[in-house]
Amino acid sequence: MSVGWLRACALVMLGLFSVSALAKDKTAIVIGGGLSGLTAAYELQNKGWQVTLLEARSSLGGRSGMATSEWIGNDKTQPVLNKYVSNFKLSTTPAPEFVRSPGYLIDGEFFSAADLATKQPATAEALKRFDKTVDDLARSIDDPLNPAANNTLHALDQINVSSWLDKQNLPATARQLINQQIRTRYDEPSRLSLLYFAQQSRVYRGVSDRDLRASRLVGGSQVLAQALVKQLKVIKTNAPVSAIIQDKDGVIVKVDSVGYQADYVVLAVPLRALNKIQMTPALDAQHLAAIKGTNYGWRDQIMLKFKTPVWESKARMSGEIYSNTGLGMLWIEPALKGGANVVINLSGDNARVMQAFGDKQMVDQVLIRLHAFYPQARGSFTGYEIRRYSTDPSTGGAYLAFGPGQISKFWRLWERPIQRVTFAGEHTDTLYPGTLEGALRTGQRAASQVEDLAAGKSFEPAKVGAAAAAAGAGAVAAKKGNFFSNLFGGSDDEKKPEPVKAPEPVAPPTPAPAPAPAAAPTPVEAPKPAAPVKAEPAKKAPAKPAAKTETKKAPAKAPAKKAEPAKKPVAKAAATPATVTKAQ
Repeated sequence: MSVGWLRACALVMLGLFSVSALAKDKTAIVIGGGLSGLTAAYELQNKGWQVTLLEARSSLGGRSGMATSEWIGNDKTQPVLNKYVSNFKLSTTPAPEFVRSPGYLIDGEFFSAADLATKQPATAEALKRFDKTVDDLARSIDDPLNPAANNTLHALDQINVSSWLDKQNLPATARQLINQQIRTRYDEPSRLSLLYFAQQSRVYRGVSDRDLRASRLVGGSQVLAQALVKQLKVIKTNAPVSAIIQDKDGVIVKVDSVGYQADYVVLAVPLRALNKIQMTPALDAQHLAAIKGTNYGWRDQIMLKFKTPVWESKARMSGEIYSNTGLGMLWIEPALKGGANVVINLSGDNARVMQAFGDKQMVDQVLIRLHAFYPQARGSFTGYEIRRYSTDPSTGGAYLAFGPGQISKFWRLWERPIQRVTFAGEHTDTLYPGTLEGALRTGQRAASQVEDLAAGKSFEPAKVGAAAAAAGAGAVAAKKGNFFSNLFGGSDDEKKPEPVKAPEPVAPPTPAPAPAPAAAPTPVEAPKPAAPVKAEPAKKAPAKPAAKTETKKAPAKAPAKKAEPAKKPVAKAAATPATVTKAQ
């Protein structure tokens, strides 16, 4: 009996050894070190895969924002994000009640939502009426996974949001605030598909601002990225991928003249970065058109640093403040080492207009406007940090924001693998693009698809959507206007904007140089990384980031099929402050 027992144990051990050996034979390469790529690598590694993560830049975290904290939703609205926060035991603090609804900076005066109702009832009533109109628009979509379910809804994809707003007869101040909200969460209203706006409003319908800003993630989305990095065994930074070559036996990924061989690849980079990678076999015409033709929202993020707060104390810890005078969406938080910071998002055409300006010039113009409202600003100012997502050649913007006609062409295109390559990134999430939740969800999905492919599952090719009709109200390029009208008075989207007094020019002091970025975590080499294979030299592709976390309004709960998710549309900011929480 003891001999039989030993024999049984030996067989069990042999079986376990065989399973372990088989697992070690499974190799995957993840391209992109943003939150979606880090998540995919983490999930695959946990399932026994040998994973090598390649990141073009010297640091990881992608488009994670610069804020030292980030407002996140509760378990109901962001279940995936909260799961990782809990698993990694990241520090959070409950959100104060007064930050759980937006604030407004109107001609330099701060208003809470309650203040607005009593001090500017006409504006408050217009915003309330607009919310009801958006809710009606959202209700027209039964299934947010299939927004163009009929010809009537399909027609919304040929209209831009600005044209629709023109018909709402909004007072000037309300229209300016609404434009800022839409710019911050998506892009310039004139560049945004009305169907996409309606679909996103449907996803968040019924979700309150209170649930979307339930707690503060101390350290911002970067702490989540760092927690994932610590779990991974093989990370190679400064490794821009130039080519991906697939065949029936596996995949070779080229970095300069070196290739890495694996069974499968997760491609977790923004579309603009994907355009820099040569794929063999080549992508079909629809995918190539999507890479070049999908609109990305534009955003530049500026952090102004002050010795002491120069604004009203009640706004000190606000989750979102929208300005009608071109300061965009801003939020205020304490600095890590004393003092106070205000983070400002210049979005939409405001960010596009600023392309030609240097960092110091941009900061000076914003500081001049802030000083006009708060005269202590210049004396307390100590320096700045800036992130220009809009002009990053690898990102080409901040996050996905479908323009007119693009849902009809590209809807859910990147959700299906192409042979041995699966796709991740906020732009590949149907329900929560541009958010931390969306980025994390797509990392999980891509990892699961790699497992399915390895198990022999096949995926049907994406069906080509109906071609967008050439409608007269299609993608109308917003008029640029002059610098001050775009930056401080809003773009031409504003309807009869109220005049704003320009401040007297003040010679700006020389701002302190931006502090050096924190060193990226040192990757730990695993005993058996993806096997390097000598490859022919390839042209080095430019660095590509991997994840935006600007705070667009944090995402809501992941609905099942035909779920009833919802997002309070306009009335999303990134985690970083998508605060947004937007990310890749």
